[in-house]
Amino acid sequence: MLDVVVLGAGLAGLSAARDLVNAGCDVTVLEARDRIGGRVLQTSLADGRVVQLGGELVGSAHTSYRALVGELGLTLRDSYIAEPGSTVWDIDDAVLVGDPAPWMTAEDRSDYDRVVGLFVDLAKSVDPDNPWSHPDAVALDAISFYHWLRSVGARDAVVRMFELAKVGLAADTLKRTSLLAELRKAAVVGDGLTNYYDVDEWTRSTVAEGSATVAGRMAEELGERIRLSSVVTEIAVHPDRVDVVLGSGEVVTAANVVCAIPVAPLRRVAITGLSDERLRALRRIRNSLTAKVVAVYESSFWRDLGKNGSSYSDGLVGATWIQGPGVISALVAPAQLAFHLAGDQSARDRDALETLARMYGPQAAHPEVLFTREWSEDPFTLGYMAHYAPGDLTAIGPTHSRPEGRFFVAGSDYWVAGYMEGAVRTGRAAAGAILAR
Repeated sequence: MLDVVVLGAGLAGLSAARDLVNAGCDVTVLEARDRIGGRVLQTSLADGRVVQLGGELVGSAHTSYRALVGELGLTLRDSYIAEPGSTVWDIDDAVLVGDPAPWMTAEDRSDYDRVVGLFVDLAKSVDPDNPWSHPDAVALDAISFYHWLRSVGARDAVVRMFELAKVGLAADTLKRTSLLAELRKAAVVGDGLTNYYDVDEWTRSTVAEGSATVAGRMAEELGERIRLSSVVTEIAVHPDRVDVVLGSGEVVTAANVVCAIPVAPLRRVAITGLSDERLRALRRIRNSLTAKVVAVYESSFWRDLGKNGSSYSDGLVGATWIQGPGVISALVAPAQLAFHLAGDQSARDRDALETLARMYGPQAAHPEVLFTREWSEDPFTLGYMAHYAPGDLTAIGPTHSRPEGRFFVAGSDYWVAGYMEGAVRTGRAAAGAILAR
């Protein structure tokens, strides 16, 4: 019997397995796909450029991920923050360029600073590891971020700015976002929290060798312990063992299981031996939905236009940013995903290029290569990052990420500070909890 079976070879499962193997455990990793990496994926172009089709950005608040990058001998470089030029704002059928947002008045910006101050003060009262311990947790979770903004008298332009920020992160709307969840996410920064979204804390860096190289290096260490194309259909937790049933009918037995299957595909897996409370919490977690579009050009032509490649929009693409020389990344806004998916691939490509051309001129409509990754349709992902609507956090409760018997969970769905950080943080925590036993 194995010591541990790990389900999923994304960053969470691989980081858990790596720590367990390094501690002397007998481990097997079962991965449904025919590749490792989960929501990180990259490809290399003929000219040597590495293109990220999944997760790519981290910040100083992502301490677990950054530590792992160092352990693996990889390097971090500046992300889009190093790109010269100004931000593009494509809203209300107009394209504006400038920083700060040229569509906001001086009074709007002053009110934004006021509202951010109120938000920061409130966020500092929330424990990100245990938001349920807040004395007003139920009340804070019951209302939406939008409701709170209106309750503190935020001007219309200020509400619009927060909405653009949410859409730009491929998160759901303000009205469908729990205030407590938003406060919890901000509280991850700690005592140094001074702003609603500080790029230094969240997105200032990227792995120079490519984010998927992090997964690749761990997979190299684990070697034949990883089994690809192994689809899990059932997890049976017993007092003395865990039986994992595969689609082939094979049963893999271990003393413990680390379940790093994303929450949406996990709903398709039959689980027995856990409490009803734990199962309800696992099933209640939801993801926001998006697709990632990456356009590759011969050069960074937007610099000649005084633009930095970063944009916010109320249209198809919620945000763009520069991934590297000549490469623009974009996320389809969740509210626009149904429209995006309704077309065939040629329509999806055409819509994306028309959007980029609107913001960056005719040259943007003619990339050397255009990549689209519909993460929300991927059967082994079915989503992007965890999203909490009003009432979700208190309904889920603190049991959702705690071990129960021989069952441990890991993955970005169980943390709130960026999904690569969440994956590594919870993966290593699950390994540590098993080793502590």
